[in-house]
Amino acid sequence: MIIEITKPRRGRPPKNTTDNRDTRAELIRSGLEQLTESGFSASGIDPILKKVGVPKGSFYHYFSSKEAFGLAVIDSYANYFAHKLDTYLLDESYPALTRIANFVEDAKSGLAYHHFKRGCLIGNLGQEVDLLPESFRPILSHVFITWQNRIADCLELAKANHDLSQSANTEKLAEYFWIGWEGAVSRTRLTQNTTPIDNYFHHFMTGLPR
Repeated sequence: MIIEITKPRRGRPPKNTTDNRDTRAELIRSGLEQLTESGFSASGIDPILKKVGVPKGSFYHYFSSKEAFGLAVIDSYANYFAHKLDTYLLDESYPALTRIANFVEDAKSGLAYHHFKRGCLIGNLGQEVDLLPESFRPILSHVFITWQNRIADCLELAKANHDLSQSANTEKLAEYFWIGWEGAVSRTRLTQNTTPIDNYFHHFMTGLPR
């Protein structure tokens, strides 16, 4: 997914192109950590800059505004997560439904590794969408659709292999999966254990038409 962002114009210029590229990536990485824990509205630029060691005046050589920065973080996370989904959902060494289960197990491990402080950036932003710049809304919707399409394709494969009923509406099931998944991840952060995800995924799998 490509998001067009206005070219920055203000602030102290970077020393060289390599420094510019690396620092921008570090800022996005730092922003990703901050936004997945605290959300966009509650996150200030200062702690992100401090962690990377970039003066505030130089920030605008990398991003034209906090909005542009947020869009860059969303784009980075969306690409990262799409790659993660593909790693599991396109793994031909497993049956289609097992691929989804493998993704779920990996996500649970990631949540536990970060002590349940970080959730899904896209889901978190979706919950505060009315407080976000309007430009975020279509981008977040698009990301969810691309994720749904990947799950739907995997369910279609299960259907082709007769592990799923031929009458199954894979697009609706994929939409249901992500709606439930975001709620389960949110509850998991609250309880600080993976029981909500386990319960949700168990009922999702047992409810599939066979």
